[in-house]
Amino acid sequence: MGIKSALSVPFAKFQVKGINKWSANPIRTQERVLQYLLRHGQHTAFGKDHDLAGVRDYDSFKEAVPIRDYEGFKSYIDRIIEGESNVLWRGKPMYLCKTSGTTSGSKYIPITRASMPNHIDAARNALLSYIANTKNHQFVDGKMIFLQGSPALDISGNIPVGRLSGIVANHVPAYLRKNRMPSYKTNCIEDWESKVDAIVEETYDKNMTLISGIPAWVQMYFEKLIQKTGKATIKEIFPNFSLFVYGGVNYEPYRSMFEATIGGKVDSVELFPASEGFFAFQDTQEEEGLLLVLNAGIFYEFVKLEHINDESPERFSLSDVEIGVNYALILNTNAGLWGYSIGDTVKFVSKDPYRIIVTGRIKHFISAFGEHVIAEEVESTMQEVIQSEGLAVTEFHVAPQVTPAEGLPHHEWFIEFKSTPTDIRRTEKALDKILQDKNSYYKDLLEGKVLSQLRISTVEPGGFVKFMKSRGKLGGQNKIPRLANERTYANELANFVVDFD
Repeated sequence: MGIKSALSVPFAKFQVKGINKWSANPIRTQERVLQYLLRHGQHTAFGKDHDLAGVRDYDSFKEAVPIRDYEGFKSYIDRIIEGESNVLWRGKPMYLCKTSGTTSGSKYIPITRASMPNHIDAARNALLSYIANTKNHQFVDGKMIFLQGSPALDISGNIPVGRLSGIVANHVPAYLRKNRMPSYKTNCIEDWESKVDAIVEETYDKNMTLISGIPAWVQMYFEKLIQKTGKATIKEIFPNFSLFVYGGVNYEPYRSMFEATIGGKVDSVELFPASEGFFAFQDTQEEEGLLLVLNAGIFYEFVKLEHINDESPERFSLSDVEIGVNYALILNTNAGLWGYSIGDTVKFVSKDPYRIIVTGRIKHFISAFGEHVIAEEVESTMQEVIQSEGLAVTEFHVAPQVTPAEGLPHHEWFIEFKSTPTDIRRTEKALDKILQDKNSYYKDLLEGKVLSQLRISTVEPGGFVKFMKSRGKLGGQNKIPRLANERTYANELANFVVDFD
């Protein structure tokens, strides 16, 4: 046992005691966060515009601060970009985190000195919780790889600009830097395929114990490792690899394919990070859901998903949420976001402590005919069929086909299989039956002959990678939506389909 591994055990126990303390007092913790935000926000331009000095409690806060998306904040963000201080939070942000917006082009999310620790501490606490929960700490002595965007920042303006993973890479604690891979030079390579090739060269003969990244891009790394070494599985290359850390997508549809590539099971830890904050992490291997981070400068609000587009939707604080309800997540943060609708949807699976699952995105659904199928239903349907049919799926996307060449409208499932099923029609029926069981509106539409059974369009091997590359979205934090209510992605994916029949 190395010294880092030995020290990690008592440190993990100490840190988890602190986590247990605030998670056992969730409502009081969130009340304190709200008061902290109001104290520091009232002297900003936003605070004066919304009279935050006059807010005394949550009810008056809701009266003062409306819900906004990025477009509603853009005028304030533009002032920050121009160099103005004390706009959304005191002083100027440390960074502007650049993300891709659907309606606004690039979005620039502030990260402040007050909010930066949340991005670092939550990731650290996820690993420490895993150590405390499982007693597996040997991975700390090995090499750890984080497949992410470039840490290089654009410093041409008033505030440094970068991608979230790149910004965070500049704040990795010193005690992890010697273990961390790839090298800074390799991490700065912009072309993703070239970058993965370079990472393979740097790591194939190292003692890799922890691997982190979005599953689709980690799978690309695995396949290149196998090609490089001629080995059959990742476990043959990295025999001490024991922990996979991921976020951004549901891992379950990938799990069977991953484990086949790895050559066995490895533990996994799910994270829920975003440019706007680090919201939750998996704190146990036994219980469902991610522990909501309540003490790190984020005051959470929730709106029932079906009401998010109402003119004045009812907003709930943590004390009033219900288990099993889909909520749109609303944020108030020490990065200066106020009543900010991030676009993610969550569902509580526990209130003691407060744990959530991420169920999708507000805009990622299919309701071309009133069925309102959401990402959670599509992902869990795929997961069940993968298990029952023994399939391995690389990636998939679902969209409505409103005007088929023949027959009734239907949902079209673009699926890239690791190996194509012997009977696609049987797989279609299995998917359709499970989805009907999960969504009664969808079932009614099929029984009413408004829709016909879903169809699978088989995507060629490597097709999703080619598709993402064609959009300039290969690698890093980029990911394809599981489903869409229109056919922008579907029409492009059709170029990589090998069999529509």
